[in-house]
Amino acid sequence: MNRSNWKRIVVKVGSALIAPNRQGCSSHYLLSIAQFIVRCRMQGIQVVLVSSGSVAAGAHIFPEETKKNIAIKKAMAAAGQTEMMATWDKLFDFPSAQVLLTHADLRDRERYVSIRETLDSLLDHGVLPIVNENDTVTTDKLKVGDNDNLSAMVAAAADADALVICSDVDGLYDKNPHKHDDAKLLSWVDKIDESIYAMAGGAAEDGVGTGGMRTKVEAAEKAVSHGIDTFIINGFTELSFNLMLEGQNPGTHFQAHEKPMKENVHWMTHTSNAQGEVVIKEAFSDPLDEGVESLTSSEILDVKGEFSVGDTILVRREDGVKLAKAKSNYSSCLLNFIANEGNQKFASEFEEKTGPIISEQHIAVLENK
Repeated sequence: MNRSNWKRIVVKVGSALIAPNRQGCSSHYLLSIAQFIVRCRMQGIQVVLVSSGSVAAGAHIFPEETKKNIAIKKAMAAAGQTEMMATWDKLFDFPSAQVLLTHADLRDRERYVSIRETLDSLLDHGVLPIVNENDTVTTDKLKVGDNDNLSAMVAAAADADALVICSDVDGLYDKNPHKHDDAKLLSWVDKIDESIYAMAGGAAEDGVGTGGMRTKVEAAEKAVSHGIDTFIINGFTELSFNLMLEGQNPGTHFQAHEKPMKENVHWMTHTSNAQGEVVIKEAFSDPLDEGVESLTSSEILDVKGEFSVGDTILVRREDGVKLAKAKSNYSSCLLNFIANEGNQKFASEFEEKTGPIISEQHIAVLENK
């Protein structure tokens, strides 16, 4: 690993490190992480901290029998967030700032750019941004769901050089190390494919966090495609952080792509959610990133969902193959109308005056077909 090139990094810390017993916050495991952040800053490396833990930190305040209630979980997050911030704040002798996000903030391009500007301003003034999902107000429709993937989105927004994800194991193993004594650690991953996801397995089983190794690999895939080196390390041991400061890899290093995606294409692919779908004929053969103007209403078989002008949509063939995500220049209502066979003459004239359904500069062709 070439740590000498780092100017800005994102460190992600999970609930099991913040509140391991769900009895409020504990600084037991956080001291070495805080020291790592301090030493990075002393070396001129800017740090963004993505910290889970608000729900786990606030859990002890509420009766056990109520904790499955969604409203109570949001209340736990509200109560625990202040305790979590206070715990981090007392470990530093420099200012920190709370940044609470939902997926709605990240998938909206204007708000996404605003987040980037806020992070830049905080870092340029020596303030440590502490980011968490806003569990108090988020809903299933608006949430990211886990802070591993959130950390990758934040790393992309912050244009970080590296993402460090703290885990309860040393990194990615070829099989679950908690169940198999012969599990081997992968120190280096240069390509994330189905075999890597198979090693990652399913979700967390500890009941404290919302993600497992799979969400960490998902986060790594998002980050490396933006040109961000990603590390999964053991956050429970101080040695991990000491080795990183020495330029050594204590866990699994996911290598950044040599040719990262363009920033707007990466945002559309990995951050922006499709609000609807446009189903096109299988016979359409032009590459969408080159032939977007040849995609006309006559090629559209169906329009699914409700979306407005400027929303992100999924373009797929009728056989289910996903071709691209793109910003729609038309609303779903208008597309439904002009795609109707009885309106083709009007549609042709309308499209000539109004322009293409999607534009070349606002399209992300999907690789996983």
